[in-house]
Amino acid sequence: MKVLVINCGSSSVKYQFINLNSEEVLAEGIAEKIGEDTSLFTYKSKKYTKKKQKTIIKNHDNAIQIIINSLTDSHHGIIKNVREIDAVGHRLVHAGEHYSGSVRVTDDVIKVMEECSSLAPLHNPANLKGIYAMRKLLPNIPQCGVFDTAFHQTMPSKAYLYALPLKFYTQYKIRRYGFHGTSHKFVSEIAAEYYKEDISKLKIITCHIGNGASITAINGGKSVDTSMGFTPLEGLVMGTRCGDLDPAIPIHLQKELGLSLDEVNTILNKKSGILGLSELSNDMREIEEQVLENKNEKAIRALEVYAYRIKKYIGAYTAVMNGLDILVFTGGVGENMPVLREWVCEDLDYLGIKLDKKTNNQFIGGILEIHSSDSRVKVVKIPTNEELMIALETKRILEGEK
Repeated sequence: MKVLVINCGSSSVKYQFINLNSEEVLAEGIAEKIGEDTSLFTYKSKKYTKKKQKTIIKNHDNAIQIIINSLTDSHHGIIKNVREIDAVGHRLVHAGEHYSGSVRVTDDVIKVMEECSSLAPLHNPANLKGIYAMRKLLPNIPQCGVFDTAFHQTMPSKAYLYALPLKFYTQYKIRRYGFHGTSHKFVSEIAAEYYKEDISKLKIITCHIGNGASITAINGGKSVDTSMGFTPLEGLVMGTRCGDLDPAIPIHLQKELGLSLDEVNTILNKKSGILGLSELSNDMREIEEQVLENKNEKAIRALEVYAYRIKKYIGAYTAVMNGLDILVFTGGVGENMPVLREWVCEDLDYLGIKLDKKTNNQFIGGILEIHSSDSRVKVVKIPTNEELMIALETKRILEGEK
């Protein structure tokens, strides 16, 4: 089966075309700056790589048509016609409490996504644009969706309820939902497979650390708690997001400093986190350089706060599960920043977590065990692959219908 995986943002469409017989990515790329005066399009395959090409991409329909044209191009395409696309898999964000697993996209699914758009105003409308475009351009090809929130629907009420008047949950569905579910599910299953263990008997903490970051407690293969909440703002310190903070602070910023609602929202989501603390950048590669090479005090302090928050969640989630078997680092930062992993795992030996610093500092692709020989907890770096997970889920859904 060959699956086209689509990830639609408000002004971008990422894509991968995957042959699931070999789990090989046949082609991939991104359409960027959709709707702007000058857009960018990248197409890459084993035989052909096109660097970012300046073009005009008016809307998501236009972007997806360009993707299809590239896949079927007589010179650099990798299929002869669209009939070789067996299915389309979408990365979808928010389904509220409606779905706890992946779904085939139907009119009912679309209705749910529309209803949940107020919960994810930046993501659901963009995801829907991809679905609408595929229905228009490839009407006979089945579409499936994998929701970021679905994996976390196994959280118990004690984990997802806020201590607000209950009516805000029962009437308005204000609760903790969690995100990055596809990544957390993928790397936890890979960890169990790697160690040849039954995931139903494992206690795993997965740290998805990138510009957006979250950490999840997975007990017996099910999410029992996660750091992101009603929105992706809650939890860990991130590239530009503040993570956990006193809820009175936004009120104070509005009341005492005269800031508007939009101004406060911009500060919390786009000007805080590592960027706000370091006053340098939200690019962790730049922060790492400033920490290790320049000994920049602001960068060091920002990274200390960043690592400390992750450490606190690891301790909390170990307590929640009454133990820990495997600690996983994934995401762009989690996979590629040894100093962060070292700072996070430092002084966690009371939990049975001991890092092998020499191994941790190795830049090796793929899975890398980084715990010491006397560590009771396995610590491992696992590259995430949300696109492959979406493709595999799409195949599972369609084969289950036969």
